[in-house]
Amino acid sequence: MSKLAINGGPRAVPEDLEIAADWPIVTDEDKKALKRIIDSGDFWGKDHSETVALESEYAEFTGMDHCLAFNSGTAALHACVAGVGIEPGDEVLVPALTFLASATSVMHHNAIPVFVDIDPDTYIIDHTKIEEKITARTKAIMAVDYHGLPADYDEIYKVARKHNLVVIEDGAQAGGATYKGKKVGSLGDISGASTMPLKPLPGAGEGGLLCTNNKDYRDLADMVRMFGEVVEKGKKREYNAYTMGWNYRISPLIAAMVRSQLKRFDGYISARHKNGEYISKGLSEIPGIIPPFVPEDRTHSYYIYYFKVDPETAGVDISGGRFRQALHDILRAEGIFVRLSQHTPVPGQSLFQVKRGYGKGCPWTCPHGRDVPYNIEDYPKTLDVIRRSLALDVRFTYPHTSTKTVDKMIDGFGKVFEHLDEVVKYAKGIDYKEPWEEIAKLSPVEQHEEYVSEALYLHFRE
Repeated sequence: MSKLAINGGPRAVPEDLEIAADWPIVTDEDKKALKRIIDSGDFWGKDHSETVALESEYAEFTGMDHCLAFNSGTAALHACVAGVGIEPGDEVLVPALTFLASATSVMHHNAIPVFVDIDPDTYIIDHTKIEEKITARTKAIMAVDYHGLPADYDEIYKVARKHNLVVIEDGAQAGGATYKGKKVGSLGDISGASTMPLKPLPGAGEGGLLCTNNKDYRDLADMVRMFGEVVEKGKKREYNAYTMGWNYRISPLIAAMVRSQLKRFDGYISARHKNGEYISKGLSEIPGIIPPFVPEDRTHSYYIYYFKVDPETAGVDISGGRFRQALHDILRAEGIFVRLSQHTPVPGQSLFQVKRGYGKGCPWTCPHGRDVPYNIEDYPKTLDVIRRSLALDVRFTYPHTSTKTVDKMIDGFGKVFEHLDEVVKYAKGIDYKEPWEEIAKLSPVEQHEEYVSEALYLHFRE
C-alpha cells in the first residue's frame, strides 16, 4: 500500500468521498409536521395537542404507562431525579464514564453524585462495584446506556431492590436499543431520553422524554416541569407552586418533528445496527482493534462507535496510551475522523475537583451534604478505557451511510496497520500525556479562569 498520509501519502478516505453528513434526515412529512404548527399559530403549552400526542406515542413505543416531554434530555433527567423523591444531601450512584449531565442532573436537585467504576468490556457501570459505594445516604442508581448499549439491568435491580434503591435509566444515547427484548426507556423505574438533533431519535432542536410506570413519579416530575405547579388541561390554573419547579416545557415545533421522526425510527435503528455490525466485522479482522462488545441479550444504537486499541495484540511494543494517540493522529490524516469520547472520568472534571458547585461548595458543603472524595485513581478501569479508546466519526453509523463509504474507512484502518513500524516510530516521537493530565495539573484558579477572575474566585472561596 501507499505510504501513510501523515508522511505525505494519499488519504485512504478521499476528500471527495460522499459521506452522509445530514442528520436528521428531513423529509416532506417532517416539513408538513412543522408547517402544521406554523399554520395553526399555536406555539405554546405543556398540554399542546402536539406535545400530548408525542407523549402518548412514545409511551406506546416504549411500552410504558406514562411519558412526559421536556425541552432537553438533561431536563428530563433532572425531573427523573426530582420525581423519585431525591432530596438535598441524598446520594445517587453514577458511572465514572458517562456524559456530564448524568451527574449534574443529580446536583440540580442539591443531591450528590457518587461515582462507580465501569466494566472495561462494555464501558457501562460495573454492577459488581455498586454495592461497595452504597451508604445510608444512597437513594438511587443512575444506570447509563452509554454510547448506545443498555446497562446490566437484571444485576443492577438485584442490588437496588436489596437496598431499597430506585433505578434511574439515562437512555439519552441509546434510543431504539433493546435489553432482553425491552426497549430503552422502559428499563428503569423512571427513564430520561434525549431527542436533540444528533441523537438516534432526533428533533428540530433540543428535546427530552421521561417515561415511568409509577404515577406518583410522573406527577411530581410534571410539577417540576411546570414551575412546581399542578396544571391540568381543562382546569383553571391556580398559579400556586407546591414544590420547586422549572420551566422545562418542550416546544410544539420540536414535538411535531420528533413525532414525525418516530414513525421512521425502527427503520433508522435497523440501519444503524447493520452499519455498526458491518464496521465491527471489518475492524475485528485487524489485530489490535477491539470493536464494541455487545452481549447477546441486548442491542446497540451505535450512537457513538467506541472501540479500543491493543498494542500487544497488534504485536508492537508501546504503551496503550501512546498507541492510541498515534492512531488518533494518523487515522485523522487518512480522512478517518476519530476522537476521544471523554478526556477524563467525570469525577476528574474541574467541577468535581474544585468543588465550587453552584456556589460556596454546594451541594457538598450544604448542611445535608458531605464532602465526597473524587480521586480519579479510584476508577482504574475507566482510566484504562479512556487511555486505550477512540470514538469513530458518528457519520459512519448513520442509517443512510453507504457500504462503499464504510469499506473505504475500513480499508483505511487496514492501510494504517500495514505500516505499524511507522505508527510506532511516530508514537515514540510524540510528547504524550494521559488525556486527563492537562486538566489535573491545573490549579483551582486555572480551572475556573474561563469564567471567573482570580479575585472573584478567591472571593468565592472566602
